[in-house]
Amino acid sequence: MDPKQFRKWRRSLDLKQRDAAELLGLKKRMIQYYESGERDGKAVTVPKYVRLACYALSKSVTDFDGEKVTGRLKK
Repeated sequence: MDPKQFRKWRRSLDLKQRDAAELLGLKKRMIQYYESGERDGKAVTVPKYVRLACYALSKSVTDFDGEKVTGRLKK
């Protein structure tokens, strides 16, 4: 997932950076780094666990207890 794809994912769910950060368990600043693709002039990539969480959120899953979905994203 490159920076443009990450931004497109967030916008497709109509999320503000703050909201995406909260749902992903990240700081808003990390969302900004992922969307710009850099931090202090160094490349930043979206880690696999964040990409997987993005996929889950795109399917409206907000929580999983190991056996079943325990939360749903409200649109």
